[in-house]
Amino acid sequence: MSDKQNENTTSKGINPSFQSRKTRKGQVDAISLFHKLRQGSHTSLSRAITLVESTTFVDQQNAQELIKLCLPHAGNSMRIGITGVPGVGKSTFIEALGSYLTNKNHKVAVLAVDPSSSVSRGSILGDKTRMSRLSQDTNAFIRPSASGDSLGGVARKTREAIILCEAAGFDTILIETVGVGQSETIVHSMVDFFLLLKLAGAGDELQGIKRGIIEMADAIVINKADGENVKAAGVAKTAFAKALHLYPPKSSNWQPKVITCSALKETGVKETWQLIESYFRQTKKSGHFTEKRAGQNKFWLLQTIENQLKDDFYNNDSVKRELPEILEKVAQGKLSPFQAASDLLKIQ
Repeated sequence: MSDKQNENTTSKGINPSFQSRKTRKGQVDAISLFHKLRQGSHTSLSRAITLVESTTFVDQQNAQELIKLCLPHAGNSMRIGITGVPGVGKSTFIEALGSYLTNKNHKVAVLAVDPSSSVSRGSILGDKTRMSRLSQDTNAFIRPSASGDSLGGVARKTREAIILCEAAGFDTILIETVGVGQSETIVHSMVDFFLLLKLAGAGDELQGIKRGIIEMADAIVINKADGENVKAAGVAKTAFAKALHLYPPKSSNWQPKVITCSALKETGVKETWQLIESYFRQTKKSGHFTEKRAGQNKFWLLQTIENQLKDDFYNNDSVKRELPEILEKVAQGKLSPFQAASDLLKIQ
């Protein structure tokens, strides 16, 4: 190595020519990944989602470049959120609906967010096992992601994953929530249609009349309406239908419907899709669909700013240094949480 090259390496930490090659390589990787993704490669789509989920600086730079390339090819799908308490049969329902759609030549992407343990940070990630038939379908893509500690149990990068799936040619995006906490609220902010799965005879028919998740639902599907449960499902359908009429009209002027379904027997799946299609026809005709998408984009701009500010704060070296001591003072009652927060926020 020449003296000049050695000087470059030691004074700047890395040879400038190598840095240049590294930068170009990062850009080429994003472009190459984009073209493979556009060609329908499921492997490349998985790699792309892994890239946007990464928290490293270099990966985030490449991820933003990839998202920028994908944006002109995104936005043409039907985004559908599906939620319900654990045990309601979400995975079975999604597989039944997804298989029905692929048989009708739709390309279906399932973004399923698994609950992460707050103790071990482990995640089940078993959706491909639970949806074995759909996972083998060439017109379907299933991506389980650990929710981690993101708001409401929803993977922080789900919004970007939707864009990547749309750019890869998927016309129907199904987003399954963990069914607990605030995850439903966040998913509602990124989908066009919000579907709530319920069980008959679970003792929550009257609970459903309360404001909250029922108010967000565009449709309620009473699942497992088969065998001896058919009669109970009919009763639950009537109860929820009456409850929905108690709520103020939605801005979309859509009146939420209630239907029964057996995902296991695959009955009611066709009717569910017909209901969803009628919703899209109505909202696109009225202009509500476009207005809602625009509002969601604004919301996610503000959400991203909040997330970035939070990351910048906790990654600040001074904050990292001072935080443990201040936390201890707060725990001992020597400092109020509000004064502590004010002091920390003043740290530059």
